[in-house]
Amino acid sequence: MKNLKLIALAFVVALSTAAATAQTKKIDVSKSSINWLAKKVTGEHSGTVALKSGALVFKKNVLTGGTFTVDMTTLTATDLTGEYLGKLNGHLKSEDFFGTEKFPTSTLVFKKIGTKSANVYIVTADLTIKGITKPVVFDITVNGDTASTTLNVDRTKYDIKYNSKSFFESIGDKAIYDEFELKVNLKF
Repeated sequence: MKNLKLIALAFVVALSTAAATAQTKKIDVSKSSINWLAKKVTGEHSGTVALKSGALVFKKNVLTGGTFTVDMTTLTATDLTGEYLGKLNGHLKSEDFFGTEKFPTSTLVFKKIGTKSANVYIVTADLTIKGITKPVVFDITVNGDTASTTLNVDRTKYDIKYNSKSFFESIGDKAIYDEFELKVNLKF
């Protein structure tokens, strides 16, 4: 009987310890979204790209990590239709931009996380696009089983220089701005 009580106590201690360790919450990719916005001198384009997989890591309900893989082959504009949609999507997937045939995925891996305020964290992460990894910094808000962020990415850091005024000074009104915006809504 004494051994049974010791085993039960050990079990309770083990469960308590397990609860204090990190908990990985898998992202529901079917209910999550990534919307992009890219601007140029004469206007802008917007669209979506799908998450392939992802997870957030929590310890005692505090965000401590995250990893995500984006399916770049799903990249599409949502502000055009017909022939123009096909042309833009084809160009975005070409070597001029994301080269999705050679680089079908992009990744984001959280490296450092600090608490900014209640439910808001400041994240430093490694973003890999076209096989090039660079750090990005952004705020992420976590509420219950959702998380959201907006981050800006400088495409030229990932060898995407097409019509960038930073590289082609005389491009004039054909210039596309170097930064594009990502609005990410995660459900887990």
